[in-house]
Amino acid sequence: MPEPNRYDALIAEIFRRHYKKGATAFDFDRVELEGTAEKLRIKLPKNLGDVIYSFRYRKSLPEQISRTATQGTEWTIEPAGRAKYRFKLARVSRIVPRNDLLAIKIPDATPEIITANARGDEQALLAKVRYNRLIDIFLGITTYSLQNHLRAVVSGMGQIEIDEIYVGVNRHGEQFVIPVQAKGGADRLAAVQTIQDIACCREKFPLLTCRPVSAQFAEDETIALFELTMQGDAIRIVEEKHYRLVPADSIDVSDLKQYRTR
Repeated sequence: MPEPNRYDALIAEIFRRHYKKGATAFDFDRVELEGTAEKLRIKLPKNLGDVIYSFRYRKSLPEQISRTATQGTEWTIEPAGRAKYRFKLARVSRIVPRNDLLAIKIPDATPEIITANARGDEQALLAKVRYNRLIDIFLGITTYSLQNHLRAVVSGMGQIEIDEIYVGVNRHGEQFVIPVQAKGGADRLAAVQTIQDIACCREKFPLLTCRPVSAQFAEDETIALFELTMQGDAIRIVEEKHYRLVPADSIDVSDLKQYRTR
């Protein structure tokens, strides 16, 4: 069975086994993937987590799952403890780059050796954001990269991973923690990762103001940045900006005049 069909069959069967009409959330164990695969005679991938990852960041849930969602909501898969996950009905949240925003030209400070060896994936995106201080430019504060791929255990969620985490300070002395979610290639930004990033920062950095950011390569290697926030139980976009890294001599007088008057 092709991989997409394998994953669809697995997750649809787990959902069918637990779902009751009117339910808005229910948990299942990671080990159920193995038992369900054996029952359906499906060969599991070596990395079981790839099944869940695919539905969170790459592909839509099967139609037999999505049709049970009420209008304006969708099913999400959240961490719910060690080796546990939760199907949860949540308001639809889409973090997708707009196609009508101005791409602001920024002098490219990426070291040439990084550019020569970078691929169009998450790590390349994080490197370009870091070397060009795009978080500082976007948020208007001074920030410092604290750690890549921060793994932490969060109450009620189990172990989560933040792609990169920054700390920062503004001119008034207010300090910030900025969890960054980055997606390259065919992967999609997901509200559920921002939810777990916020939960982690509130628990591990309670005195710092949390300002979550998501980053994604858009068209023509443009970098789309989103500042996000929680409104009720939904993730909302506070601001979106697009940046294009170019040689300094590619920024002409007309560009500078346009940026000065905005």
